[in-house]
Amino acid sequence: MSGQSNGRPIEILLVEDNSGDVRLTVEAFKDGKVLNNLSVANDGEEALAFLRREGKYAAAPRPDLVLLDLNLPRKDGRQVLAEIKADLLLRRIPVVILTTSREDEDIARAYNSHANCYISKPIDLDEFFTVVRSIEDFWLSIVKLPPK
Repeated sequence: MSGQSNGRPIEILLVEDNSGDVRLTVEAFKDGKVLNNLSVANDGEEALAFLRREGKYAAAPRPDLVLLDLNLPRKDGRQVLAEIKADLLLRRIPVVILTTSREDEDIARAYNSHANCYISKPIDLDEFFTVVRSIEDFWLSIVKLPPK
């Protein structure tokens, strides 16, 4: 399989509070071409604890890629992105914004905070699967991810 380092699965952290979107994303990656492990954080504080390996996440794998929703409870995705990119240990992890927002302000703010790309979630189920598979094709098969 392509996109892997030394035959190991690609580690993905999905930061998403909508259980339906989590299920769809898991399903889309399960049927994918690239071996991956998908971990889920349901809010911004949980995502940062996972990334920093705090508390119950002490043994969490370091993600190769973060898929981040902007509209999250406890700490929103905008704050999470800013904290990831301000952290010397985390800033090289590519962060893909995957959100329902199509607002120019959110798009500009995400890129100003060094998001690696911004994708608006489609409402249509087939389009959603196409988007997730496109993320897989590009980020896990074509792009050379940074070393850990």
